[in-house]
Amino acid sequence: MIRGMRGATTVSSNSEEAIFSASEELFAKLIEENQIQPDSVASVFISTTEDIDAAFPAKALRELPGWSYVPVMCMREMPVPNSLKLCVRVMMHVNTNVAQENIVHIYLRGAKVLRPDLNNSPAL
Repeated sequence: MIRGMRGATTVSSNSEEAIFSASEELFAKLIEENQIQPDSVASVFISTTEDIDAAFPAKALRELPGWSYVPVMCMREMPVPNSLKLCVRVMMHVNTNVAQENIVHIYLRGAKVLRPDLNNSPAL
């Protein structure tokens, strides 16, 4: 079974350092909370809002041990008026036997407003 594991965070500024730092934190918590092994991941989609263009968040994932060969794609989020700014979102497609209701989705920093109903993880 492939399950989607979601998460999002915001960055403090449109700088390479801020993008890598926030993205690495998001990916690490999503991986830890769901005990994800790189070889169980089918693909990863990462989107950013239009105000993020100083670096690819995927680079932060690629630097984690074992993630070199996982298919990762960055894309642009829809520019909806009054939507959250400086936001990085992720969707990991993971082969798992974990039930849907037991998947831990991670929303950090300013992105907690996107899914307040899911902000009950111990990592948050």
